[in-house]
Amino acid sequence: MRYILFLLLISVLTLSLSAQLGEAEWPVFRGKSDLSGKSEYELPASPRLLWSISTAARTKSSPVISNGTIYFGNDKGTLFAVGTDGRIKWKFEAGSAIDAAPMVYGNKVIIGSNDGVLRAVDQVTGKLLWSYTTDNQIAGSANVWTSGNKAGIVVGSYDYFLHCVDPETGRSLWKVETENYVNGTPAILNRKVVFGGCDGMIRVVDPLSGKQKDTIDIGVYIAASPALSDDIAYFGDYDGNVYSLNLSLRKIIWKITADAESGAILAIPAISGKSVVIGGEDKYLYCYNGSDGKLLWKYRTNGRIVSSAVITSGKVLFACMDGNIYVLGLADGRKKWSFNAGTPVSSSPAVVKGSFYILTEDGRLLSFSDKIQK
Repeated sequence: MRYILFLLLISVLTLSLSAQLGEAEWPVFRGKSDLSGKSEYELPASPRLLWSISTAARTKSSPVISNGTIYFGNDKGTLFAVGTDGRIKWKFEAGSAIDAAPMVYGNKVIIGSNDGVLRAVDQVTGKLLWSYTTDNQIAGSANVWTSGNKAGIVVGSYDYFLHCVDPETGRSLWKVETENYVNGTPAILNRKVVFGGCDGMIRVVDPLSGKQKDTIDIGVYIAASPALSDDIAYFGDYDGNVYSLNLSLRKIIWKITADAESGAILAIPAISGKSVVIGGEDKYLYCYNGSDGKLLWKYRTNGRIVSSAVITSGKVLFACMDGNIYVLGLADGRKKWSFNAGTPVSSSPAVVKGSFYILTEDGRLLSFSDKIQK
């Protein structure tokens, strides 16, 4: 009986620990490998700035969170590890600007930089574990696929290739050639790696073999990344158009044609149920019906929107180059809260239970919560 009680206690503790870790995890750009930007956790009812730290350098990176630590880079090439108390745990110098969000996998923090090198750093100590060199700049975040006991880190480069490397050794597993820069982050879902690029193609790759399964010619630069939901890819292009693409049918389900002065779509859609939310350089955040592309609402800001939104239960969180961070109602697009950061924000937020984190372009990491700093 004591042995059974002991096993039950261990089981409860394990489940409790797993729940706590899950509540505080946003380990990849956009939260999950499908890049859907959806959080299961509600935003704080009345967000307040809990703390901020400055890196003394401009940043276009976005934060990720794992095991109670926030990771991000800046234009000086410094990778920061910051505790949820706002204290810097360690710094790693890559020697070249880090534009994209890091990624955490296993015991590694993985970053790409403008010198074309993908690096893996120990999550606890900040020591370099391995590096992998491409032939040009890495501007987008890395992502990861897993299949049984196999895994691969995928990242695009301006060398016209999508690269896949072994997460343990950093050795090349495969690479897929394109016809122009690969600027964004590859999305991964249902054994498909899906990515766009400056060649105007959406490409679908089998992660295990590295074989290209399909290409769909969009005909316009795709500067950002697709977000995936089941077998549908949602994305925007450099002309300001927004698409819903059925990957199996190779068919565009709907396309929202941009106005003449709309500008590029540099953000990634956020998806929740039938809602697809995306901002553009025309200063609007849009919410479309994912089934038919019908406009449900739009919200006007005072600056370009290059930050990708996050959808939580009934709310939309996003930032803008007008220096504001906004929370809108998902149902009607009405503003519920805003915060003036005092400088443009191109970072995408990271959301965990009870808190969210975002970077300003002048290099400050902001922590918002409904808690009170002790």
